[in-house]
Parts: sequence; C-alpha cells; structure tokens
Amino acid sequence: MTQERNTFIAAAQALLGPKGFTTDAETMAPWLTDWRGRFTGRALGMASPASTEEVAALVRLCREHGVAIVPQGGNSGMSGGATPDESGEALLLTLRRMNASPRIDSEGRTATCEAGVILQVLHEAAEAQGLRFPLSLGGKGSATIGGLISTNAGGTQVLRHGSMRALVLGLQAVLPDGQVLDQLTPLKKDNRGFDLKQLLIGSEGTLGIVTGATLKLEPAVAARSVLWAGVASLRAARALLLHAEKIAGDALEGFEVMPDHAIDATREYMPSIRTPIEGQHPWHVLIELVADAQGAEALPATAERLLVTAFEQELIADAAIAANEAQADKFWQIRETIPSAERARGPAVQHDISVAVAKMPEFVESAVPVIEAEWPGTRAVGFGHLGDGNIHFHVIAPDGVDPKAWQLGDGKAISRRVHDLVTQAGGSISAEHGIGQLKRDELARLGDPVALGLLRAVKQALDPQGLLNPGKLV
Repeated sequence: MTQERNTFIAAAQALLGPKGFTTDAETMAPWLTDWRGRFTGRALGMASPASTEEVAALVRLCREHGVAIVPQGGNSGMSGGATPDESGEALLLTLRRMNASPRIDSEGRTATCEAGVILQVLHEAAEAQGLRFPLSLGGKGSATIGGLISTNAGGTQVLRHGSMRALVLGLQAVLPDGQVLDQLTPLKKDNRGFDLKQLLIGSEGTLGIVTGATLKLEPAVAARSVLWAGVASLRAARALLLHAEKIAGDALEGFEVMPDHAIDATREYMPSIRTPIEGQHPWHVLIELVADAQGAEALPATAERLLVTAFEQELIADAAIAANEAQADKFWQIRETIPSAERARGPAVQHDISVAVAKMPEFVESAVPVIEAEWPGTRAVGFGHLGDGNIHFHVIAPDGVDPKAWQLGDGKAISRRVHDLVTQAGGSISAEHGIGQLKRDELARLGDPVALGLLRAVKQALDPQGLLNPGKLV
C-alpha cells in the first residue's frame, strides 16, 4: 500500500473513530459480495459515519486524496450497484449507523428518516401512529431508506402509490465535492428551477450520497381483501386488470400474475403450500384491495362484486377470496416464494423488464417462443407486476448443464436477446432493480444516445473526478 493511501487511512480513522472506520478483512467480508452472489470486490477500508456532517467531511477527505467511494445501504440490491471492484482502491461507505428512529408527523402524514433506517422499522414506526409507508418488498428487513431512494425501488404497491420517486417529498444528500444539499422540507409547490431531489433519486449513488429523506405516508389500512383467480391467458389477465380498475378504483393496490409453471415450482419447493383454487390454470392472478377506515365497511362487497362480474363476463375460470388475514398472507406467500422456487429448479438468467402496460401480454406471448426456440431445452417464465407493466422474465437452463459455464455462455447471450426484444418493444431493460454493474454495458449498447449523453454530462458536471460509485450505471 502506498504512503498516500496510508495517510488517507490514518486521516479517515482520526475523523470517524474506531466505530466509524475499519480495514479488518473479516469485518468487511460480508459486505464485499452482492446479495445475489454475482459480484465480489475488495475495498481499501469500510467507513461507517454516524451523521451527515461526518459523511460530508469524509467525502471532502476522499476528494483530497483521490479515493473513490462505493455507497452501500442494506446490500440487498439486485444489480451489483453497491459492490466495489476488485482493485481494492475504493472505500466502501455504509450508512447503516445513520438509523435514528424515524420522526413521524401524524398531522402532515410524513416521516423524516436517516438513510440507514431499515424499511421494516419505518413501517412499524408509521403503524404505531395509525399511518403506513406504502412501499414494501421482499427485502424489507434489510433494505435501507437511502438504498431504496438511490435505486428508485418499486415493489408490489407501485400500481397505486408509485415507486420511491413518488414517495420522496424532501431529500438530504452529500454531493461529490462534500457540500450538503438540504431539501428535507416537504413543499407541495416549489418552482425554483430543476427538481434536484429527483435527479438524485435512482442515480445509484453516482451523483450524491443520500443521507436523509422526508417521505409520504398514507392512512393505515383498516381492511383488505385478497383475491386469487385462474385465467386462460395473460391477455385475459390484462382484461381482468382493466375490470378490477373499473370496479375497485383506488382500492386496487396490487395485481400480480403468475404462470402455472411458477405455481408448480412453489409446490415442489414448499410442499406445504396449497393454491387457493383447484385444477390447472395457465395463469394465476393475485389481487389486493385495501381501504382506510372510511371505506372499510364497503370493501368486502366491492371484492365480491369484482369476482361476480368477472365470472359473468367470462374473464376468470375460478377464484377465491381470502377468508381472513392469515389466509391472505398465505396467498401472498405463494407469490413471494416464486423467485426462490424457480432458483431451486436450476440455473436461470433473470430479467427485470418493463413495457407499456397494454403491451405486456403481447410481449410475453411473443418473446417466450422466440427464446425457447433459439435455445432448445430452456424454459422462459414471466411473472410479476402486470399492473405497472413490470414482468420478471426468467429463462431457466436446460437440465444437466454446468451452472457457471451456462451462465457465462448461453446465459449472457439469452440476456442480450431478451434485452433486444424489450428494446424493440419500446420498453426498459431495468424496471425496478437498477443498472448497477450488471446491466451497465447493456445500457450503453441499447440506450438512447441522447439520453446517455445527458446522463454522462450530468455525471461529469457533478463528479468530474469520477469518485462516486465508479463503474456503475454510466
């Protein structure tokens, strides 16, 4: 290690203290591999500042010494966006110590959080005040608010409430030069130029380090109805979505689709699982309706009317309504088990893609036979958030292949082909998981040149030394 790096490490240790900085390999090891296990890197050290002021001072120190910074939240991302490269020259910056209890403003229906607050902790703090934060996902027990903002996370409630972009009312971040952008105050109207917080949301830590946020809360759910339906095709599921929007209106919060193949996989993976309806159905649909206290009494009737009229219009072949909360949770358990169940069936390449909502049935119906014909023995499976045009399109390897060799060979070629198809359909190669390092080259290959030019120009303007999360996004 050079004398300059030793000087930097000594200065960082003096700034942050023993709790805030370490070079211990064993301590850092769990945070140097991404959640999926696809990327492993090395780090000069790991910094754990306890305040925005410490983050700002650390960034200024890194700038002085030319040390790159890789910000990390809960390390639950899906695209390797929070993992350093193998050079060992970058500093891993974790904000997990910045986790003071969220400040809930019950009257204003907002929560002000530090970046290291865990999503589940925010949920519990809001619920204690009769409110809720309407974004949830499988990693809620580890995902941090800063990470969710930096990746513009989605989840199962985007249909009604939008992604993090729609839920962030105010933002605090440390910029690449160490200055602090403080826009935590939530303003309904603010016409003073660019919306700078939106520039940082979804930038994956390449333009600034999110240290705090003011978030939108909603009234607590007083009642919910969870429905399960079997349908003949994805086009029928789309028709059911339109019908549900018409009948339920704003009560419609979730609309998930699952092919029969995925349901079979969950049964193999977890034999105790029982699907709510009998028989084989090409596609299954999970619908969630919710209401606050004002609409709670009418919700069961709305759910029943939705199914009765759907039967009358021959949109569904069979259906069930969860009888209680425990049964509703079991309905959702099936959906949430699909990724693990598919993974247990063997190696696969996963694609987090989106197209216009109305085009999704056509896309899946056309893409599946193309992929399966060009790579015989594979099985293409799409499932997910049909209501917001986001399908997780997995391609499962043929039986008997070497997992690593297949991933590096056919797997990469398949991903390129899927990305070509979704780009031709006017869609996105990343709906909610971000670009990170996993899709960086594909974005460069397929992205609109004008849009890419703007992204690079903004990056160059704000971070001319390229110190924030190098090798990610752009």
